[in-house]
Amino acid sequence: MDIYRLAERVMAMDDAAWARHANPWSVYTRFSALPLLALAAWSRMWIGSWFWLGLAATLLWIWLNPRLFAEPKSLDSWAARGVMGERLFLDRAERRIDAHHIPIAHGLSVAAGLCGLVALYGVIALDAWATLFGLVVGMGAKAWFCDRMVWIRRDEEARRRAPGRRLALLRRHGAARAAWI
Repeated sequence: MDIYRLAERVMAMDDAAWARHANPWSVYTRFSALPLLALAAWSRMWIGSWFWLGLAATLLWIWLNPRLFAEPKSLDSWAARGVMGERLFLDRAERRIDAHHIPIAHGLSVAAGLCGLVALYGVIALDAWATLFGLVVGMGAKAWFCDRMVWIRRDEEARRRAPGRRLALLRRHGAARAAWI
């Protein structure tokens, strides 16, 4: 099992949760998760052991977030396309995903994870700069990952509409440029 599938299982993401998570409100409010975790952990300086309540509330928010919002009326938004692309990416063993997406997605996941460790260090050591660096760069990597998932979804849609279109892009722009289109 890969780390992405493990995260999906830990979050108990079934088809209904994925459909509701495609709501842009779910995606955009999801970006509050790491800052809320950091704030909950930092709050131990102000409220002592009561910080565990804030931490538990934040973990509950992280689990509930993909389930709180209604299914979107349309899957045309950037956020919905990102969620749908992530589902395609999760099924990459069974589905055709252009190979150039995979190392970039893995690299962005590693970057987000490493930045999460920097933020964790910052929270434990009460180092504001390490915490902020880890949060900002890690969330940037996660946003870029979401954007990569949008590209995967776009590629899938293009493949369904015109199977020869991707080949034309490769011929017109070259393989290096087509990887970023």
